[in-house]
Amino acid sequence: MNRLSRIEAAERLTTANPWWRGAAIYQVYPRSYLDTNGDGIGDLPGVTARLDHIATLGVDAIWLSPFFTSPMKDFGYDVADYCDVDPIFGALADFDALIARAHALGIKVMIDQVYAHTSDLHAWFAESRTSRTNAKADWYVWANPKADGSPPCNWQSVFGGPAWTWDARRGQYYLHNFLSGQPQLNCHLGAVQEALLGVARFWLDRGVDGFRLDALNFAMHDPAFTDNPPAPDDGKARTRPFDFQQHRYNQSHAAIPAFIERIRALADSYDAVFTMAEVGGDQALSEMQLYTAGDARLNSAYGFDFLYADRLTPNLVAKAQGDWPDRAGVGWPSWAFENHDAPRAISRWCAPQHREAFARVKMLLLAALRGNIILYQGEELGLDQIDIPFEQLQDPEAIANWPLTLSRDGARTPMPWTAQDEHGGFSSAPPWLPLGATNLAQAADRQIADPASLLNLTIRLLDLRRSNEALRLGDFDLLHADECTLAFRRGTPDQSVVAVFNLAAAAAIWPADLDGGGVLLVSVNGAAPGEMLPPFGALLVEESV
Repeated sequence: MNRLSRIEAAERLTTANPWWRGAAIYQVYPRSYLDTNGDGIGDLPGVTARLDHIATLGVDAIWLSPFFTSPMKDFGYDVADYCDVDPIFGALADFDALIARAHALGIKVMIDQVYAHTSDLHAWFAESRTSRTNAKADWYVWANPKADGSPPCNWQSVFGGPAWTWDARRGQYYLHNFLSGQPQLNCHLGAVQEALLGVARFWLDRGVDGFRLDALNFAMHDPAFTDNPPAPDDGKARTRPFDFQQHRYNQSHAAIPAFIERIRALADSYDAVFTMAEVGGDQALSEMQLYTAGDARLNSAYGFDFLYADRLTPNLVAKAQGDWPDRAGVGWPSWAFENHDAPRAISRWCAPQHREAFARVKMLLLAALRGNIILYQGEELGLDQIDIPFEQLQDPEAIANWPLTLSRDGARTPMPWTAQDEHGGFSSAPPWLPLGATNLAQAADRQIADPASLLNLTIRLLDLRRSNEALRLGDFDLLHADECTLAFRRGTPDQSVVAVFNLAAAAAIWPADLDGGGVLLVSVNGAAPGEMLPPFGALLVEESV
């Protein structure tokens, strides 16, 4: 077998590939990770206190969701001070301690950067709205009303209603693609770009190893404020005015790649800093590939191929992987099955009675994909989407569109650390969201003591991926995809691994064109090479080269 030890794998990556290529990244939502001061809200010292759990998983990096100063109208994605920690989460000294501990454990640290908008409480916006002539008058997107006083164009907000809010101080409307408390930055302006690059430099100087760039395709708009055309009816339910438009002009401007190149140049100047964009929308694939093309733009991007899919099918996986061929000039993808905005995959993709078996095949599939893989906190425990009653909702989008929008809160519930504790070891006080009884039963202390648990399987799979060049760095060759069964090969010149999956709840026939020969690396749910595949059975076999 051409497997590498942990030390050999690290050395190989250092000399031949950047650390992030093929990496496993663990997303931490600090608000729900661990509360150390008894206010029911997770904090940065809580992340530091549980870094040993993350190190045991064997991931390469963590990605921290926003912890910056914020009024929390959108739970940190409305930033009031890019260069400070909100008191809810601690202080800058707590962030520095987190960085130091993570690096001591060999874990890289990525943080969110939100460049499309700020909070309306940010000092930049406070100055911008005072007049049309102040030093920051053009730092946000302002526009005059039409002759009848209505907004300058028909753009709609993601969270519902017009994307324009009237401001009497300037006698103009300001743009917000999300909440009205998230005014849109004018990233066309060189001074705004310089300020945002200064923010990135501030965190790079504190030791961060990478950035996840939030909603990057919203960073620039059409300065002519052209009306968006109506969207054709695709049969899907429309719960927001936003759903009735093609978003050609309020986002995705052609000047974004030039700004991206400035971000990448800054990151490269700090050596091996990883840049990854989040890109959503109907044109996500073309935009992700545009933003990662060549060597001067971002290192990677991820979209919503899996995050909002209602089923996990062989063809979905085949298409997602096929969209990113191993070809010169094509970027490197990243993949997430779950995150803080999307419903838990275990609840979307299988019936409750199949969740244990399905969680195992899902984790093996994630570990076998070409690209970077992102685990959302609790995914290693098989956490469910929790149904949050209306009176306990925190998510502004869910509240505004109740009951037609699925709450993001259901995926943001606190981590269960200890099964016998009332609050799961997350806090000494009632947490900001309920844990949910099913998730409490999946607590980390219970699973780490069980060799057959999903947590321990995840540890083994990430170790296999990290130490196996074909899985981490190899190309992707689709071998078979039908309604139930998926087979592909991951390979380098020195190694070849065949992956076979039954993604259905019924047994499936082993693909006729695969002989199943080789060394069995791992198997889940009773799968064996060359035999009938059990429900949700899957395996990896190393072939002779």
